[in-house]
Amino acid sequence: MFKQSTALVAAIAILVALLLSALAALKQYPDDLRLLGDDRQLASELRILILKRRDVLLKDLASPIAGNPEADVALVSFFDYNCPPCRAAGLNIQQAIRGDANVKLVFKEFPVLGSNSEFAAVAALASRQQRKYEAFHLALMNFPGVVSKRTTLIIAGRVGLDVEQLKRDMEDPAIADAIARNRALASGLHITGTPALVVGDEVIPGVVDLVRLQRAIADARATAKAQPTTSADLPF
Repeated sequence: MFKQSTALVAAIAILVALLLSALAALKQYPDDLRLLGDDRQLASELRILILKRRDVLLKDLASPIAGNPEADVALVSFFDYNCPPCRAAGLNIQQAIRGDANVKLVFKEFPVLGSNSEFAAVAALASRQQRKYEAFHLALMNFPGVVSKRTTLIIAGRVGLDVEQLKRDMEDPAIADAIARNRALASGLHITGTPALVVGDEVIPGVVDLVRLQRAIADARATAKAQPTTSADLPF
């Protein structure tokens, strides 16, 4: 009887020690728990925000596209030509598109790094008039140095653009309007820097490696049919 009582006391002592340890951990890392809760709340909020902005994300005719126009999954990429991580992210995106014939890429010019980036973004959108956007975009992204106003025009000539026509086309106020819409869209989705990617109902900041990107595409494809597609379907 004495041995059983001793064992019971020991067991209770162990449980109390475990409980105290857990309570200490909660006190030690309250910020981590709060941040986890904040992340979950933000993800939930973004799902609604993305649905409400689906048309602006996917159907703005001023936003160039690549891949399959009729795809069941779209990747919406926010980028700056002078952002080195954007170049790494772009390589993964291109690889994902080459490996999946049912994905569309929507380009959102989002110059956040000053006047050189602004100039390059305007030039890129103006290049659509000569049907050279994708080639020009890739050349700007692959340029190893700073994409300045001068190098933007040099790269334009290298990809076969008529540079003088490009300069004239850059004056179209519709281009500035398109970039302004991209900025407003980014702000509405809590996107404050580049690169950033919208996949399905998720905003993914930073460089997304290929495996995670493929997983996000698969998740978006699996849930697409279950999601509301118009603002009338939204809870508010």
